[in-house]
Amino acid sequence: MEWYLPLVWAGIIGSAVVLYVILDGFDLGIGVLFPFARDDAERDQMMASIAPFWDGNETWLVMGGVGLLVAFPPAYAIVMPAFYLPVMVMLLALVFRGVAFEFRGVGENKALWNIAFTAGSAIAGFAQGTILGGLVQGVRVENSAYTGGPFDWATPFALLCGCGVLCGYALLGATWLVMKTSGPVADRARKHAIWLLYFVLIFMAAVSLWTPIEFAQIRERWFSLPNFFYLWPVLLFTLLTAFVGWVALRMDNETVPFFATIVLFLLGFAGLGVSRFPYLVPPSLTIWQTAAPPASQSFMLVGTAVLLPLVLAYTAYVYWLFRGKIGPGESYHR
Repeated sequence: MEWYLPLVWAGIIGSAVVLYVILDGFDLGIGVLFPFARDDAERDQMMASIAPFWDGNETWLVMGGVGLLVAFPPAYAIVMPAFYLPVMVMLLALVFRGVAFEFRGVGENKALWNIAFTAGSAIAGFAQGTILGGLVQGVRVENSAYTGGPFDWATPFALLCGCGVLCGYALLGATWLVMKTSGPVADRARKHAIWLLYFVLIFMAAVSLWTPIEFAQIRERWFSLPNFFYLWPVLLFTLLTAFVGWVALRMDNETVPFFATIVLFLLGFAGLGVSRFPYLVPPSLTIWQTAAPPASQSFMLVGTAVLLPLVLAYTAYVYWLFRGKIGPGESYHR
């Protein structure tokens, strides 16, 4: 087996997941913030800020799932039964949220669709956090098959991760509104972002303390020498990024808070990746043990090398085309 192919595919899948979390995270966060708007006019402005982007963002979720299936089929066969319930809840919530997004604009009763949009966004975000927490804490595997129960993922640690991801999405949504809207919506979002930044840091600290205490493999990875000296800058960069975002919010900067929040997410995922790499199914199966045959990975890599740049280019073009702020009563659509 070419040793580098699993590494390449792990990088592709990891990048797809990160892109999904960042790009779909802010519109999920706007759904979480929906109840805090004063009226439907403000909610219309919030939805207008994400209207050109929200449905395309989920492309990366599909790519991550399909990439796992074709590049690491044994891992897919283990992970899906382990997280069947939260995955199904997440997918149904995303569908429910998409229906609410479309029907809210044409329905007579916006109040019901507002509730549906908020519920779908919050449930999907929370489910994604519990899946992440379940993967970090590990999956029971024997003879390359899942041997746990349907609720093994439902632990206090996974629920903590679910709440943390939900707060992170809300912070992304608030900073997006600061960057992309004007008027009372942007002013209120700035106030929400400051408080959400505090909560996100609390959740990040809780996860950072819980994982080495609870999981010996992670404790050894972070606190053994010389790893400790190599990895402690992650904490320093996290605190520095949070401080930059906080100062930018206090100084009424419009763009820095959003990108600082993205960096916080990247640092959080980097920390989790360092904690569990190279285990794709923690704590027992590595990316090499679960990799598809080299011929399969090579074949799929050719198609990915052609399509991925096109998807990235299209995504960048859409964000550039619909740049600029949305004011009260305005929309990108004419």
